[in-house]
Amino acid sequence: MLVTLEGIDGSGKTTVWEALRERYDEGFEFTREPTNSWYGDAVRRSIGEDDADPLAELFLYTADHADHLSRVVRPALERGDVVVSDRYSDSRYAYQGAALEGEVKRPMEYVRGIHEPFTRAPDATLYFDVDPETGAARSGATNKFEQAAFLADVQSNYERLVEYEPERFVRIDATQSPEEVLAAVEETLDRLLD
Repeated sequence: MLVTLEGIDGSGKTTVWEALRERYDEGFEFTREPTNSWYGDAVRRSIGEDDADPLAELFLYTADHADHLSRVVRPALERGDVVVSDRYSDSRYAYQGAALEGEVKRPMEYVRGIHEPFTRAPDATLYFDVDPETGAARSGATNKFEQAAFLADVQSNYERLVEYEPERFVRIDATQSPEEVLAAVEETLDRLLD
């Protein structure tokens, strides 16, 4: 099973991902995007560049995702492990879909179309729902992707993704305390794996 954790910056998903790593171990593969590969390094470098070309960035993220699938996700699933990924293809659809607004027609659909031939869809996605202002404040708004106005566009894209596949997404109220959010996630994960 492939379970992904998604949400805007500052939603708390990475904190939860780190806590889950302590609770679940044998038979689990915990991973994230951007990865620790050189592809992921290129992605992280582009995040810090305010004037990076959004189309070029999309392809950096896409290359990192393709490598992630071949090197980590598919081998773990073939072993029978449960893969829990902090960010995955939906992040690309939501974030790069927002970044490409005005650059290409129907940007989110464009990004999804690029991934369709090779990606492996998640079995379940836990969507950490928090308002853009809170997300920006929590994340520190330190880069172009953490600004409240941009996060509002990203959140709108996430909501469209939830509408497309409501059976895959589980909404987590990320405005709760970290302990309450973690408890909700653990309960959901246990139910999904049962």
